[in-house]
Amino acid sequence: RPGECEFIRMNEEYDAIVLGTGLKECVLSGLLSVDGMKVLHMDRNNYYGGESASLNLQQLWEKFRPGQEVPASLGPNRDYNVDMVPKFIMGNGKLVRVLVHTDVTKYLEFKAVDGSYVYVKGKVQKVPANDYEALRSPLMGLFEKRRARSFFMYVQDYAENDPKTHQGMDLSRVTMREVYAKFGLQPETIDFIGHAIALHREDSYMDQPAIPTIHKIKLYNESLLRFEGVQSPYIYPLYGLGELPQAFARLSAVYGGTYMLAKPDAEVVFNDAGEAVGVKSDGETAKCKFVIGDSSYFPGKTKKVGQVVRAMCILNHPIKDTDESHSAQIILPQKQLNRKHDVYVFCCSYSHNVVAKNKWIAFVSTTVETDNPEAELLPGLALLGHVEEKFVLVSDYTVPVNEPQKDKCFISEGYDATTHFESTVDDVLNLYTKITGKALDMSKDPAKPQ
Repeated sequence: RPGECEFIRMNEEYDAIVLGTGLKECVLSGLLSVDGMKVLHMDRNNYYGGESASLNLQQLWEKFRPGQEVPASLGPNRDYNVDMVPKFIMGNGKLVRVLVHTDVTKYLEFKAVDGSYVYVKGKVQKVPANDYEALRSPLMGLFEKRRARSFFMYVQDYAENDPKTHQGMDLSRVTMREVYAKFGLQPETIDFIGHAIALHREDSYMDQPAIPTIHKIKLYNESLLRFEGVQSPYIYPLYGLGELPQAFARLSAVYGGTYMLAKPDAEVVFNDAGEAVGVKSDGETAKCKFVIGDSSYFPGKTKKVGQVVRAMCILNHPIKDTDESHSAQIILPQKQLNRKHDVYVFCCSYSHNVVAKNKWIAFVSTTVETDNPEAELLPGLALLGHVEEKFVLVSDYTVPVNEPQKDKCFISEGYDATTHFESTVDDVLNLYTKITGKALDMSKDPAKPQ
C-alpha cells in the first residue's frame, strides 16, 4: 500500500518528486502519474494530508491540548474525522471535473450538503439561486424580488456566443457594477449574489469585467441542478476531506507512483545553478527533473501575505435558522460586518461520518485583519449556539516568490479562509500548467494504466 514502501530504493531517478501529502500535492501527484510521469511522493509526517489533514479526537487533543484527557461525553475516538481545512465541493465545479477526469470517484463516496445560507441584516437566510427561489426569498421586498428574478433569468439565458442573450452588454468590457445597476439591484441583494453565490471574497470584482462573475453564478445554479432534490450546490465526502489525498495517493500508486511517509529529514537538493535536482533523506538522494511541494519544504522561496484564523467547534445540535441541517455553509459578507473580508461558517455532522452520533462540527473562518484574530470570528461564533469544545488555529497564508522555470521548484499557495474549493483548485490547475506547459484537458477520460 502507499506509505509502506521503505524497500524502494531512494537512489533512483524520477520525473517529479512531490513533498507533502496535502490535498494540492496529492491531486498534482495523481494528475502527473496519469500523464505517464514517474513520481516519488514523500511526507515528513506519518499520516496523509499535511496542513489539510483530518484528525480523530485523540489527534485533535494531542495537537491542541497535549496531556489532557478527551471527555468521554464526545463519544468514540474512531467516529471523528475532523478536517483542519474544511471546504465543501461545488457539485459541478472544477474539483469534481478533476475527480471524474482521473476516475478517483471510485475511491470516494459523496453526500450532498443540506443548505447554503447567507447572513444579511443580522439574520441567517437561505441563498436564493435562481429566478424561482428569488420570488420566494424573505431576503427581498416585492419589487426587489422582481428585479432579482429578471437578473437571474438574464444570467441563466446568457450565452457568450449568442448576442441575442446579451441585452446590448459586452460583458468582457462592462463591469459587474454596471450589470447590477442595469437591473436596479439593491446593496443587500448585490451582497448575497457577489459573496454567497459568485463566492467572491471581497468587492474588487465589482469594477472588473462581468463575464467571470456571470460564469460563477451560472456554476452555482448548475451545481444546484446537478443533484435532484438538494437544497445546496455543495457536496462533501463521507468521512471528510482526508479521504481525498488518500484517494489521489491510490490513483498515483495505480499508475506507478511511489509513496514514502515518515521522512522528517526530507530536504531538497540543488545544483550549482540553483536548480532542484533531487531530494535527500536518510543519507540517500533521489534524483528528479523538478520538485513540487507546500511552502514548508522550501525555506526562503515563499512569503507570508496574511493569516487565516479558524475556530473548530464541537456541538450537540444543528445551527439555528438552518432548517435543522446536518450540513450547511453560511457566508457572512464583509459589508454586513464592516470588514474587508467575509466570515465563513462550515457545519457538518454525523450524517457525513465526521463526528460521533448526534454531534455536529462547525468551523468559523476568516482572513485575519487585526491583532486579535479570535475576536474577528465572534459574528460567526454567535450563530452556533452552545459549543461543547472549541479549538482556535491561526495559520500563515503563504505564496511562492521563486521562479519555477529557473529553480525547478513548483510550490503551492497556502489554504485560504473560504469554505469551498474553487480557489484551491485554481492553484492546482495553475501549477499543472506551469509544470506541463498545457492546460488540463478535463473533457477527455484519462488513459488507463498500463
